[in-house]
Amino acid sequence: MTETEVLLGDLVADAGRMLAAARIPEPRREALRLWADLVEASPAEAILGRRAPVSAELVGAFLSAVERRAGGEPLAYVSGRAGFRRLTLQVDRRVLIPRPETEGLVDLVLARGPRGTVADVCTGSGCIALSLADEGRYGRVVGVDVSGDALRVAADNARRLALPVAVARSDLTATLATASVDVLVANPPYIAAAEYAVLDTSVRDWEPSRALEGGADGLEATRRLLDDGRRVVIPGGWIALELDAARAEATALMAGAYGWQGIMIHPDLFGRERYLLAQRSEIP
Repeated sequence: MTETEVLLGDLVADAGRMLAAARIPEPRREALRLWADLVEASPAEAILGRRAPVSAELVGAFLSAVERRAGGEPLAYVSGRAGFRRLTLQVDRRVLIPRPETEGLVDLVLARGPRGTVADVCTGSGCIALSLADEGRYGRVVGVDVSGDALRVAADNARRLALPVAVARSDLTATLATASVDVLVANPPYIAAAEYAVLDTSVRDWEPSRALEGGADGLEATRRLLDDGRRVVIPGGWIALELDAARAEATALMAGAYGWQGIMIHPDLFGRERYLLAQRSEIP
């Protein structure tokens, strides 16, 4: 080893100390994750290769990533990757970071409406649409978003994963054709404006506000989806929405007022009332 060589184990240990000083939780684990994502390896491979020398170019790239994380940038944005169900997605600040809770919404859709055409509104990174294309038996899956930037991320993920997901730009369901989908699924913005103002800065300062804030009562997008969704979903088709647990009852009442039937509220993996599932009546 020459004087200028840096061993991987020492580099990761130094990174862990930098992250610890910045009060990042689990600094050692995050340092390993940042390295693994940088070189497209596993954390276990990094541990096994701790005696290997690291090039100056990789040292610089890794320390730059560590500095970003120490500055508070979310790990998924720094690494550019986020896991969701069976997929690894590319993400950046143009899209919301996929959450584990949202994976349960995919399970509900696969159980109730596993075929036909499905539209994932507010698709963001495409995590829901891509998982449905990966695990379901759909004839067509469309990811819909009002943000052109988000659609570019979703389309890039679809190409990289070789999954048949089309993308379409629309303000919620506005440009979707009447009776065009068997299942309408969405993780819409559902945080009330006052709640968003005091949201943890690790989220508010980094993730796109339009994917989080849902108007004065947090129900603006949900209300529109339940209303116009009856036009878009075929008779007998389904709507599946992720919710704020505190607004689950109000959302269920709203769904009934708009004429949806068989309304069910389902818990997420933490036991919180997180998802609404309802069926379009057979009568137009």
